[in-house]
Amino acid sequence: MSKLFRMVILGAPGSGKGTISSRIVRDFGLKHLSSGDLLRAQILKKTEIGLAAQSYMKSGQLVPDDVMVKLISTELSGLNSSPWLLDGFPRTRPQAEALHNNQKGKDDVTGEPLVQREDDKPESVRHRLEVYATNTKPLKKFYEDLGILQVFHGTESNEIWPRVHKYMQGHILAKSGPF
Repeated sequence: MSKLFRMVILGAPGSGKGTISSRIVRDFGLKHLSSGDLLRAQILKKTEIGLAAQSYMKSGQLVPDDVMVKLISTELSGLNSSPWLLDGFPRTRPQAEALHNNQKGKDDVTGEPLVQREDDKPESVRHRLEVYATNTKPLKKFYEDLGILQVFHGTESNEIWPRVHKYMQGHILAKSGPF
């Protein structure tokens, strides 16, 4: 299991993402990046991104894709050789595409850039993804097209967590757990 593991957790507000994320971090040692925590930190520091995000958040709007992509891309740039878990990002298909294109073309172990083949250019990949598009929700379909979507159903975190843990053990060595 030498491939560098990277993960996105999706779920509606109040669905238990934070609880599951904390257990993933505890048992698998991934670096946890919460978009909400990152935004609040940027607001407190009064950074350019923080000030831009704050005006949208105060009015109850979602922070625009370009601001979120810049924030997350900046954070991920320092994690080339670390496994990570994104919580709260991406929330839209454009964010998912930006994340995928940012990570695509990097070695899974070292994070170094790879040589790009003609058939692996963003335009080619995007076209192939569009061909497989269906009437399902775009973000979920995006990850299905990449072949990396794993769905876990349940009504309680303690019901879902053992399934998530078992799945992840097939990809990354657990430090502990599942409880």
